[in-house]
Amino acid sequence: MAIVTGAGRGIGAATAHALADRGARVVAVGSDEAELVPTADAIGAHPLVADVRDPQHAQRVIETTLELFGHVDVVVANAGLGHAGDFATMSPERIDDLIAVNVRAPMLLARAALPQMIIRESGALIFISSVAGGLLVPREAVYSATKAAVEAFAEPLREELRGSGVTVSTVMPGVVATSFFEARGEPYSRRFPRPIPPERVAAAVLRAVERGVPRIVVPRWFAVPLRLRGAVPAIYRRLARRFG
Repeated sequence: MAIVTGAGRGIGAATAHALADRGARVVAVGSDEAELVPTADAIGAHPLVADVRDPQHAQRVIETTLELFGHVDVVVANAGLGHAGDFATMSPERIDDLIAVNVRAPMLLARAALPQMIIRESGALIFISSVAGGLLVPREAVYSATKAAVEAFAEPLREELRGSGVTVSTVMPGVVATSFFEARGEPYSRRFPRPIPPERVAAAVLRAVERGVPRIVVPRWFAVPLRLRGAVPAIYRRLARRFG
């Protein structure tokens, strides 16, 4: 039994499809009913309309899933919100939305799902992060910070749950060919890196679920700049300014 948030389109829809193809029963969570229902119907998932900005959504999603299916095996906290632009002109409301959707929502969903996973000594929590959380992209300061927060949350939670039977993984995509960029304020216009299809991220989610891999970077070559920034941040930043 798997829950996927942001399942109406993009990475969430691809992940819901991939899980259903593996035989999982899926609760597809999304805020746009017009997008969500066709996606759910196509794979035989249960659609659940919810706004992850609502602090009460997580408990309702878990309670509904338990009522329908009796347990939760997998939670994919995918719903996300982006923003590109000068921080000085970013509205306080937009900052609140990014923090609510990208940070608070996955924390609350994990908190709501964990008690029954711990009792059953089985489960997988998957958080969709972003390479922006490791590379800290200029003009995406708040978005980068929220994704860094997801990584910072997942690591100690993983240690806390060690030996419990519950795994905690993050999947860090690079640029993905979805409608994400339409809502962030600026289109993606760079020639490199080229966007990858959301199905590649969904495949990484499946690996995380099945193998309990702590972190998967998609595509894998992004691990190189991530390591470089961690080891020698000043050199990384100089290279990033020069080459983009």
